[in-house]
Amino acid sequence: MTHYYIYYRVGAERLDELTAKARELLKSVERQTGIRGRWMRRRDDPATFMEVYENVADEKAFEAVLEREGAALGVPRKAEVFVSVVS
Repeated sequence: MTHYYIYYRVGAERLDELTAKARELLKSVERQTGIRGRWMRRRDDPATFMEVYENVADEKAFEAVLEREGAALGVPRKAEVFVSVVS
């Protein structure tokens, strides 16, 4: 399985706006792919956020949804993709 970790920085002045958009993003991704994501903030840096999506089987379809829906956040996002080595 494939796991996606998408992170980005957001200034405090955009946090309320971003929170609402992130909720919609997670709902939309789950509705379209069946993958429930999590939204987290870095413990030692309140401006760094991460979306986590685990156990993705259809990478191509998932990435298309993630790119399209993630654009609505309006922030540059960096994706790291990992695959399971041992189950």
